[in-house]
Amino acid sequence: MTNISPLLESFASSGASLLPYGPPEAGIDLVGSFGELDFEYAALRKACVIIDRPDRGTIEITGDDAVTFLQSMLTQDISGIPELGSAASFWLNKKGRIVADIRITKLPEKIILELDAFAVASVMETLGAYLIMEDAQLIDATDRVHRLSLHGPTAAMLIDAAGTRKLGPAASELTEGAVSICEVAGADALIVRTDSAGVPGFELSIPAEAAGAVYSNLIETGCIQDEPEPGSPASKIKLRPAGWHAYNAARIEAGTPLFRIDFSTDSLPAETSLLESRVSFTKGCYLGQEIVARMHNLGEPKQRLIAFKPAGESLRDDQGHPRQPLGGAEIFQAVGPAGEPFGKPIGTVTSSTISPMLGGEPICLAVVKGDFAEPGAELFVQAEGVVLSGTVNESLSFLG
Repeated sequence: MTNISPLLESFASSGASLLPYGPPEAGIDLVGSFGELDFEYAALRKACVIIDRPDRGTIEITGDDAVTFLQSMLTQDISGIPELGSAASFWLNKKGRIVADIRITKLPEKIILELDAFAVASVMETLGAYLIMEDAQLIDATDRVHRLSLHGPTAAMLIDAAGTRKLGPAASELTEGAVSICEVAGADALIVRTDSAGVPGFELSIPAEAAGAVYSNLIETGCIQDEPEPGSPASKIKLRPAGWHAYNAARIEAGTPLFRIDFSTDSLPAETSLLESRVSFTKGCYLGQEIVARMHNLGEPKQRLIAFKPAGESLRDDQGHPRQPLGGAEIFQAVGPAGEPFGKPIGTVTSSTISPMLGGEPICLAVVKGDFAEPGAELFVQAEGVVLSGTVNESLSFLG
C-alpha cells in the first residue's frame, strides 16, 4: 500500500528530514523535522505550526442508512453526533479487539471516517462485510483526500485569514469536535477541531490535487517573511512548518495515545484508557459490545495504558543529559539489592519523549498489568543502562 504525500518532493528538496511511517516498503514518508526542532516545538506551543499528515486515511459513507448502519457497528453513539460535529470511536471485531481508532465527522450528505492509513483496507473489508440490505456505501477516499494539521494558539487565526467560510462557524468559533468548511486557494477544506497536542488543533481535509496550492497559501498567509508589515496576519500568526518529532513530543505531553503505537489490534477498549471518549454505554448493541460491557462491569482489565514520569538520582548522565526510556523498554515492579530489575516484567513503554514543558525530563506512555496501573503505583524502567523509578500519573496527560 502507498499513500505518498503530494508535498513530498518539495519537502525533500527543501532539506527536511524524512522518516518512514510503518514499513519502509509501504511508501509513507513523514517529515521528521525541518532542521530546527526546538523552534518547531516552541511555535506549536506559542504560535502555530503546519504539519503534513500522509499517515491518515479517509473513508466516506453515503446513503440514507449511513447513520443507522454505523450506529449498530461502532462503539460511539453516532446518532448523538450533530451535523457538522465529530467524535472518536472504535471499530471492533467479534472478540472485542480494536480494528481501528476512528474520528467520525457528520456532514449534510455524508459521513467521514478519518483513521490510520494502514487501517483503511481492514475497515473497508470488515465493516463492508456487514452491509447487506442497507442503503449505505463505503468509499475509500484516501487517494483523493489529503490531510494537513495546524496546531497552536494562532491556528484558528490562520484559517480565518487564509480561508473564506462556506459552511459552519469560523475557525475561531469552533469548539472541540466541531466542524466547518472553508475555501482556501480555491479548494474546499474540511476543518475539524481536535486538540490532540494540548493546544488548539485543526485537521484539514483537502483535495489531494490542491494540496500544494493550499499549503503554499497557508505558508504565505501565516509565515513571517523578511520584513512583515506591522499588523499583518503573519506578524500575529507566526506560522512555522513542523514535523513529526515536534508533534510527537507535544501529543505525549498532552496524553494523546496513538493507534498502532500505544495500542493495537491486540488491544481491548478497556486497556486503552480511552473508554470515556470513544465508547457509549447507553446506546444499543454494536459489534463486540458484549465483551466491552462485560469488562466494564467486572472492573479492572488485565493491562492498561498509563502515563508515568521517570525520576531518581540516575535520571541524568554525567553530562547532565536526561536518560530516556525508549519504546519497547520493559517495566518492572521492583529492583534488586544492586539496583537491577527484579522479577518478571509487568509492562512495556509504548511512547516516550524528553518533555520541554517539564524541564527537559523524560515522560512515557506505557502498557502495564492492571494491578500496577493505579495512580501513585511505583514502577521501574531501564534507560541507557540504568534503572529509573517513577509513579503512575493521575491521567494520561502531563499538562495538568
